[in-house]
Amino acid sequence: MEALHVYPKKSQQKAVEAFLEALNVPYEKEEILPDHVIQGIQKGLDDIKAGRTITLEEFERRRAESK
Repeated sequence: MEALHVYPKKSQQKAVEAFLEALNVPYEKEEILPDHVIQGIQKGLDDIKAGRTITLEEFERRRAESK
């Protein structure tokens, strides 16, 4: 079996899904995150590995001070 990767626009999504369902073609939906989101997640994971973390209480204190 071969796999096809399609990238419909938001306005095309329902039509593509209906087409595949009408033909009984199995498919999987996969969310694609923008690069800046993936980079932000990776930076957060790197910070955790490097020990750059704060407690929830410290976060809340800093947030309250910045208002």
